[in-house]
This record gives sequence, structure tokens and C-alpha cells, in this order.
Amino acid sequence: MNLLVKISIILLVGILGGRLSKLLRLPYVTGYLIGGLLIGPSFTNIITDVNIQGFSIINEIALAAIAFSIGSEFLIEELIKVGKKIFIVTVVQAFATIIMVFSASYFLLHQSFELSILLGSIAAATAPAATTMIIKQYNTKGPLTKTILPVVAIDDALCVMSFGIAMAITKISFGAGDMSFLQMMISPLVEIVGSLVVGFGAGFILAFLANKTKNDEELLTLVLAFVVIGSGIASGLHLSPILTCMMIGGTLTNLMQNHMRAFHAIGRFTPPIYLFFFTLAGASLHLEVLGQLGLLGAGYILARATGKILGAGLGAKMVGYPDTIVKNLGFSLLPQAGVAIGLAMLVKQEIPQIGDKISTIILGGVFVYELIGPIMAKFALNRAGEIHPDTVAPQEALAKGHN
Repeated sequence: MNLLVKISIILLVGILGGRLSKLLRLPYVTGYLIGGLLIGPSFTNIITDVNIQGFSIINEIALAAIAFSIGSEFLIEELIKVGKKIFIVTVVQAFATIIMVFSASYFLLHQSFELSILLGSIAAATAPAATTMIIKQYNTKGPLTKTILPVVAIDDALCVMSFGIAMAITKISFGAGDMSFLQMMISPLVEIVGSLVVGFGAGFILAFLANKTKNDEELLTLVLAFVVIGSGIASGLHLSPILTCMMIGGTLTNLMQNHMRAFHAIGRFTPPIYLFFFTLAGASLHLEVLGQLGLLGAGYILARATGKILGAGLGAKMVGYPDTIVKNLGFSLLPQAGVAIGLAMLVKQEIPQIGDKISTIILGGVFVYELIGPIMAKFALNRAGEIHPDTVAPQEALAKGHN
């Protein structure tokens, strides 16, 4: 079958999956993944493993755009306002999740160190869109809502940084066993610092040019060019494309006048890219592998949920937050989607020895978390007394964004 026809099939199946998920009141990403699963090797094999590898450039662009969008949350003035308490809570829950998943995989289920450390680092990621959708739908207000929003924004940055360290250690373990311990420790730091430097440089130039650009179409082209070139340079220098593009977005946010123009501009371009990316991610899910990894998949899901709930509660208790936050924050951080899928696809691409296992576990976890995550977030906000029946937004108002 012609490759262009297959691209069309992926897009059309993604649209149908998205519409079905809307009817079932599920997140769009769940519909994309299920649609992709049906046309992938596990079912009809319309999209083959060879096709999936051939479309890797789309994955890279989508991942770069997701990371760039996360950067929009890092306005320095807002970060100063939330103070160190938010940072402590976010770090504690992220670290607790990483430790819990790593321990379950390595010590209880006897998986390899490399697989366990990568699973743990990816587990820290939270999907901001899923939780934000619940907040918008029920127009929630209160201390829990005010805490959730900055935590989910900072959380993915911590995840990417921990993932960068885990990837570097894993690559060294698989491909450069003769490296010294010092080199092993320095390598992740070089990757992270290098990514931030490249991202800041690209973001600085982009902000300078964007401030002089009045035309929105030209601004879109400019932003897209810098996001793609930032990702490309990072890949070429063996840095982290995700962290680089996040830094581009963060730098632009702080240096560009009316920076949301840039994010709105690229937001008009990315929906079909995201749709393609998530549908293709679903197609790459091998159910036969999931069947073999049932215990590990269940262990990942339970360990991650435990880490998020206990870690967020512990962090909130440490900084003196009220019980409404201590008891409920972790339940609001369960959704997982774009960044986690992107990181799993990156492992599959760069470390094929364990990539299939990890991508299958993460995608299986995303299915579960995208189904129960929003329900748990609603439960937490309701238990905190921040949902009121008379403030529920109409269904149409929620169909404007994607995870």
C-alpha cells in the first residue's frame, strides 16, 4: 500500500478514535491510541513495524512541540510567586515515584537495572492536559486547585531531567562499559547542561526575531523552524531534544513580548501532528508483549500510583500544607500521556534492547491512567470541596484541547 495512503489512514483513524472518545467522555489521546492499536501489527497490520520506524521523523517533531509547549509554563514571575514550597512538593513526589517504580521493578520483579531505572524516570511524568480539563470542566477554585497547576507544570521538567540521567547511564551500561565512574556521573550532567545551553541560545535568538515579527503566519514558521532545528542540533550533539525544546519554550516565554502569540501560532499547526503521533504510538503497541509482561505492567501501574499519592502527601505534609492538599494532591497527578509516550518512543528508538518492553509497559499504563486519571482527579477535587454542581462548564467548552 502506498505510504501516502497509510498516512491518510492514520489521520482518519485518529479522527474517528478522537470522536469515539468524545462520545464516551474519555480523553482524546485514549481514542487515538485505541485507533492506532487496531490498525497496527497487533490486529490488522495495515501499519507495519517498518512503517512505524519510517515515520520516526513525525515522532521527533511531535515530541519537540510537546516539550516546547511545556516551556510556556515557566514564566519566572509565576515561578517566584509559587515559592519553594511548590518545588519541594514536586521534587518529593517525583523522587518518591521514581524510587517506588524502580524498587518494584528491580527488587520485587527482578528486572534489569537499566529497564528499572528508565521505567522509574518515565513514571514521574504527569499529563497536565488531563487534570487541567477537569479543573476547567468543574471550574474548581481553592487551595488544591492552586497547588495542582504549578506542580503539574514543573513535574514534567523534573521527569525530563531524571530521564536524561537515566538514558545516559543506560547507554553507558549497554555501549560503553569501560567508562570510569567519574565519566559515568559527568556524562548525564554534560547532556543536561548542554541541552539547556543550546535551548537558551536558540530561544534567545527566536525571542529577538519573534519580537520583530508582526505577521502570525510568519511567526508560526519562525517558531516551527527553531523548534525543529533545536531538536535536530540536540540530536546531532547527543543531547536531549526534549530538554532543549523545553528550554527554547521557557526562554521565549520570558523574553518575548506577548509570548502567548507564539504558542497560539504553533498550536494551530500541531493538532494533526499530535493526532498522528499518538495514533502511531498506539499502532506500535504489541499486545503479545503485553501479555508476557502482565505482572510487570501491573506492578508499574500500582507502584507509580502509590509513589504519586504517598510522595505528594509526604511533600505537602513536610511544607505544612492543610489536610485537603495532603490527602488529595497525589490523586490529581495520576494522568499520564504525551511526555511519557514520547520518552518511551525515544527509548525504543535509541535502546532497542529494552525499548519494546518499556514502550509496551508505558503505553499500557497510559491506557489505564488516561481512563482512571481524570476520574481520580475529579474525586480528589470533590473530596477537597472544590467542585460545585452549579459551576460545571458545558461539554462543548472541553473539546478544544488535546493531551
